[in-house]
Amino acid sequence: MNFQNLIYTVNDGIAKLTFNRPLVSNGFNIPFCQEILAVLDEVEGNQQVQLLIVDAVGKVFSVGGDLAEMQRAVDEDDIDSLVKIAELVNVISFRLKKLPKPVIMSVDGAVAGAAFNMVVAADFCIASEKSRFIQAFVNVGLAPDAGGIYLLTRSIGVNRATQLTMTADPVTAEKAVEYGFVYRMCPSEKLDKTVERLVTRLQRGSFNSYAAIKQMVWESEFSQWEHYTDLELDLQKSLAFTDDFKEGVRSYTEKRRPKFEGK
Repeated sequence: MNFQNLIYTVNDGIAKLTFNRPLVSNGFNIPFCQEILAVLDEVEGNQQVQLLIVDAVGKVFSVGGDLAEMQRAVDEDDIDSLVKIAELVNVISFRLKKLPKPVIMSVDGAVAGAAFNMVVAADFCIASEKSRFIQAFVNVGLAPDAGGIYLLTRSIGVNRATQLTMTADPVTAEKAVEYGFVYRMCPSEKLDKTVERLVTRLQRGSFNSYAAIKQMVWESEFSQWEHYTDLELDLQKSLAFTDDFKEGVRSYTEKRRPKFEGK
């Protein structure tokens, strides 16, 4: 398969999906999301693939939504495309959590918005000490997408999830290990080696067991996700039509603090 926005490789049963839009800080637009889902289809259907690693090209793992695309949509009043992106990133997180194979996120640099929530959807995250995790949605007048609230409340607790999403306070890699959504922290130069050690450890185990564990986790904690999705998308659509969202996008482009008015 030929991809424009990512790199996909398979070696010795290990699949690697690499975000490759560094000029826009690996922001998600519709084609990028569709390519990610195509890779997840391939990983799930390929019996030779044992596990999936997700990493990124560039100094930023991902800013979440493609802010240039958001600006275009605001300028052209093309809110439907933004709603479509919200739908696709939710499906990506859903598929990562339900994939019957281990998923490892290897992150270096900022991890914001939908990318943060995809990290929580993974089974393991190994982060460099440079990583910062940010629920940036309130900065542009939105609420978490990619299953964020559903995932975060189950991962770090209701109060902490509420506080992080309302304040957009960055979480350091060290703090993320304490919270439990990062498995290991290491120096940037040791990131690949640390991921490799985890892969080696997992390869000693039974991938039948891993698939069963993921299925049991899904049934015990995530079986109502599809009902939640309807609410998330309805709210994202309504927020995308507000003046506050348009002000949030414009203020980011103009590098100033937004002036939200609750409209």
